[in-house]
Amino acid sequence: METPRISAAPSVRRLPSYLPIIRNMRSEGEEYISGTTIAQELHLEAIQVRKDLAITGIKGKPKKGYPVELLINAIERFLGWDILQDAVIVGVGNLGTALIGYQEFQLNGLNIIAGFDNNPKKIGSTVHGIPVFNITTMDINIPFFGVNIAILTVPTICAQETADTLIKAGISGIWNFTNTKLKAPSHVVVQREDLSSGYAMLCTKMRSR
Repeated sequence: METPRISAAPSVRRLPSYLPIIRNMRSEGEEYISGTTIAQELHLEAIQVRKDLAITGIKGKPKKGYPVELLINAIERFLGWDILQDAVIVGVGNLGTALIGYQEFQLNGLNIIAGFDNNPKKIGSTVHGIPVFNITTMDINIPFFGVNIAILTVPTICAQETADTLIKAGISGIWNFTNTKLKAPSHVVVQREDLSSGYAMLCTKMRSR
């Protein structure tokens, strides 16, 4: 099934954008940061930022703001980024290659350890230091790796079949970058990343100016 709708979903989507600002304050030696500072950096309302941060369980101090170190820990813990999680990527084309090379994943608790593809030129090679295996070996290698998360970047036509194989191999979380709305059993979480929707929002905002 697709990821359930939860009331905190908009806040969860905004929280990652707060982390670079807070981490930067830490690197500058600041001990506290206010919700207003974060809001100004991202052109948001301060009250919205405070509501978002409240779901992590942290509380700010009057006239001081939030303790920087504790705030980082609270956000990372709430998002599950305080524990490094191994993942595989299926489909090592242009998008898959770019995602493997995205260094920010490591900062946010995601560790891509292997890729799978059906291209003979890719199989047996490494991409950004990550080994690429034959996609036909997923049923053997995924249980061996012990991973629970798969990033899916295969062509739409084979997305559902590939997802079915991943689920049978023990994957319980799929980050879906294909245009297919995947069918999955209730114990599997599917998060669809629709790049076209993001581009549509960009175009709409540009036209409204």
